[in-house]
Amino acid sequence: MNYTERLAAIRQQMKEQGVSAYIIPSADPHISEYLPDRYKCIYFASGFTGSAGTLVITQDFAGLWTDARYFVQAKEQLAGSGFELVKLQTQHAPEYIGWLSDRLQQGDVVAFDAKLISVGLAQLLEQQFSPLGIQLATDRDFLDPIWQDRPDLPKEPAFLVGEDTTGKVTTEKLADLRAALKKHRADYHLISSLDDLAWLFNLRGSDVKCNPVVLSFALISQEVAMLFIDADKLSDYDKQELFRADVKLKEYEVIEQVLTELPVHASILIDPKRNCYALYKQLPKEVRVIQDTNPTTYFKAIKNEVEVENTRKTMVKDGVALTRFFKWLEENLGKTKITELSVADKVLDFRAEQEGFVGESFDTIAGYKAHGALPHYKATPESDVELKADGLFLLDSGGQYNTGTTDITRVVSLGNLTEEEKTDYTLVLKGMIDGATARFPKGTRGYQIDAITRKPLWDHARNYGHGTGHGVGFFLNVHEGPHVFNPSPTPVDIELGMITSVEPGLYRPEQYGIRIENLVLTVPDESNDFGEFYTFEHLTLALIDTAPVKKELLDERQIKWLNDYNQLVVDKLGPYLNEEELNWLRNKAKAI
Repeated sequence: MNYTERLAAIRQQMKEQGVSAYIIPSADPHISEYLPDRYKCIYFASGFTGSAGTLVITQDFAGLWTDARYFVQAKEQLAGSGFELVKLQTQHAPEYIGWLSDRLQQGDVVAFDAKLISVGLAQLLEQQFSPLGIQLATDRDFLDPIWQDRPDLPKEPAFLVGEDTTGKVTTEKLADLRAALKKHRADYHLISSLDDLAWLFNLRGSDVKCNPVVLSFALISQEVAMLFIDADKLSDYDKQELFRADVKLKEYEVIEQVLTELPVHASILIDPKRNCYALYKQLPKEVRVIQDTNPTTYFKAIKNEVEVENTRKTMVKDGVALTRFFKWLEENLGKTKITELSVADKVLDFRAEQEGFVGESFDTIAGYKAHGALPHYKATPESDVELKADGLFLLDSGGQYNTGTTDITRVVSLGNLTEEEKTDYTLVLKGMIDGATARFPKGTRGYQIDAITRKPLWDHARNYGHGTGHGVGFFLNVHEGPHVFNPSPTPVDIELGMITSVEPGLYRPEQYGIRIENLVLTVPDESNDFGEFYTFEHLTLALIDTAPVKKELLDERQIKWLNDYNQLVVDKLGPYLNEEELNWLRNKAKAI
């Protein structure tokens, strides 16, 4: 069954059940960003492989709503599928709601699978459609009946990580969480988000590609901590460890039943963005629901000293791997065939040589020339191109180590750069330096760092369509909330101990793309009569290519920072490189 046949089969079910519009989000019952194969519904229905988007189907239109990161990719992947690209004006905004409101009539029915829709989104749909007389059908799965050989839920082993890695045992984390529940006056707390669960129970696994998480739910009260998980994934030793932490194991599938049995006069804290509507509907109507962000989301964003020190060690390993890769690339380009796909494999090989390497933290983005202009490009056998000694090459990659998570983007010159390419590269570098060296008062938020980072590009009437930075987990998800550096007024302060990416970019469609990314740690800077000031420590340790730099566009402070940073890379990585590797790095890191 091809994509157009699948679309026709969905529409037939809609017609039979009186549904006017069907919504398919990119989500699973945990409202994850990255999904187990069983829940890659958008890919099954349309062929689109991006990690953000929503399909909306009516009898006369089928569209994918997605943001600027995926415009080119979506246009290519949707060709011949029956779906059209609808370009979002605002990243992550559910703009299809307005589109449907303009087209549907009173009495029409909008359907979706409540397991794949967050509580907050379901409530927004109800608020928008109810006044218009548009009804919701929240229990419709039109994919499962036509999805032959749909993947089962993963059965990979899970494991616990120790205090020497995490810096805090589960009993301490549960005590902190229970204190937060008292402040919320909540008797219970439902957690569905996999990274929150992994952090709380010091639990890791491989149920989702690139994310060391385990499919599970938790229900926490002052007396009991219940973990809903396929217990066969855990060793007997780990089960005993959880038992000693007073954690009760329940089967993954029984979470819905347990929620129906809550005391009718109880209160429960639920994060509306991180729990699915299907679980919310299981709660007895008399239960008082408190909607707020999971306390664990804030807890895990602030790394403790053990996590920070482990991350610093991890960055050395990652930097060694990348140094060896870029040396290999320079020495082999033009001598052997090197393509975007073979580059991704080679980077993985160098990382895999490092102690404690677990896997990639996301699919490698290896974009040569025009492909670098696609911020979330992933090479395929069909799109794969050979690298030549000409133009710019962008590599955005990362690793999961048992001592931390990395995410780094570098752009290197392969030769014959134009003046425009050099100018654009230097402006992006200026932005990264300014953002990642900012001094800012306590209470500063991500959109302020975003503006500081963009200013060097704005000064030259240039911009980029993605955010400047995202939180990064500790041996966890490479995208971690609640803080972000982007233009949206997210009401989250940038606090001490947070790890965030700083990754400005510039993209010229069908020509080239540039993005330079370091991970930074928020650290104290200065306290005076004007208050507390913070700044960033650069955690990432990898050479920044100076070949494309137009020195005249940098001020003295920026030049000094670049030279000092590249020398720091030499100093930190040198003890782990052989003489030939170190000499290569020293030569590339010469001061400009």
